[in-house]
Amino acid sequence: MATDVLRALRNRAADLHRAGKWAEARLVYATYLARAPDDAGMWSNLGSLFRSEGWHDQSLKAQEKAYALTPDNRSVLNNLANILGDVGQYERSLELRAQILKADPKDSAQKAMTGKALRAMGRYDEGIAVLTRAIAEHPQEYELQIQLALTQLAARQYSEGFRSYDIRWKTGELTARKVSQPKWDGGSLEGETILVLPEQGFGDAVTFARFLPVLRHYNPAKVMLLTEKPLMRLFARVDGVDWMGPEVGPDQPFDVWTNLMDLPPLHFDVTDDVPLPTRLSIPEDSKVRARGIVAPHKGRFKVGVVWCGSVTYRGNAFRSFRHTEFHSLLDVPDVQMFSLYKGPELAAYQADGTNAFIIDTASTDRDFADCAATMEEMDLIITSDTATAHVAGSLGVRVWTLLHWDAFWLWQGDAERTPWYPGMRLIRQDSPRDWTGVFKRVKADLEPLVAAWRRERR
Repeated sequence: MATDVLRALRNRAADLHRAGKWAEARLVYATYLARAPDDAGMWSNLGSLFRSEGWHDQSLKAQEKAYALTPDNRSVLNNLANILGDVGQYERSLELRAQILKADPKDSAQKAMTGKALRAMGRYDEGIAVLTRAIAEHPQEYELQIQLALTQLAARQYSEGFRSYDIRWKTGELTARKVSQPKWDGGSLEGETILVLPEQGFGDAVTFARFLPVLRHYNPAKVMLLTEKPLMRLFARVDGVDWMGPEVGPDQPFDVWTNLMDLPPLHFDVTDDVPLPTRLSIPEDSKVRARGIVAPHKGRFKVGVVWCGSVTYRGNAFRSFRHTEFHSLLDVPDVQMFSLYKGPELAAYQADGTNAFIIDTASTDRDFADCAATMEEMDLIITSDTATAHVAGSLGVRVWTLLHWDAFWLWQGDAERTPWYPGMRLIRQDSPRDWTGVFKRVKADLEPLVAAWRRERR
């Protein structure tokens, strides 16, 4: 009877897990493991569930339990290597992947994740070599190819990296739009109208719109840019565009189309220099609104802050941090912080009363133009790696972008500056998940900056 009960619990946990009913599955896992604490497979499955939920510490503990019970089980090794990679324990993760590959040299997933870990460690050349060899062995494994592209881009091999990045449409993470007209083949556009399509997030659109002028070299009759509504007013005078809108109707015919991210290699085939950031527009009504928001705080050093990116982005848990990290700056004399964040994490910021100290400006923003106008009223922007950073960098305002240890390829390296936004300062974690150390440096640098501002005003 006891065996039947355990089998039923095991099956129930698996069914709930597969169905995405994670809270219910956790309860069943706990009930089962209380009765069968030596079941390594169930500990490993629970660790995978925790990882899916973004509970990385719990996931690591569960996977360590599974590994202690069965240190040679391939599935357990893989799951432990995955969570170790997530939390930045790359050396040990690489050891486990090497162990798996020794037993099965054809495991392409381990080779892809090995390349990813080497990139995160800044060992770009080694990562490129590993991935290039693996692609020759597994030419149909797209994950290897996307990891190669990201590693080349991190190594600032932009021409090669962006061309390798064409594989993104085969990984299953992006859904291509259905367009009846043909895709541009890269030839002359003499007498033709080309439509440029966005494909990823708002930050990507702001970052890569700088490449639109490259189309002039192909002599198009007209360049059209499909733009999501939150960016419309900000993109009103973007260079290289003749028409822009959120949708294309029958009165806006075009001959061919391309994706925005197809344009960078056309530029980098000619030069290694990164073009200047996208020129953004801020309408007067947004400027008037922003001046009204800050008017009661005249005479204060104004700091716009953002702590979170899109919660649907799978890497958001690591690139973002809690709003309470900014509490450490509340006692800096003469500083008034303003929240530029708009999204679901506002609930926690409001629930604990932080909005009394860090003024909410963004929840009523109509679009990014309103946000940009508020930025221009600030003395400093402090932001996580999200669209706000790209807008601030494009505006040329003073901005400090706070980065986690395995940042987006555009920020890779260990420098405080990036050629993509010459005026931006990058402040990085010294060790994985250490936001406390980042904010200690932010405060240490903010205090003399405010002191200098105070002296200038006397």
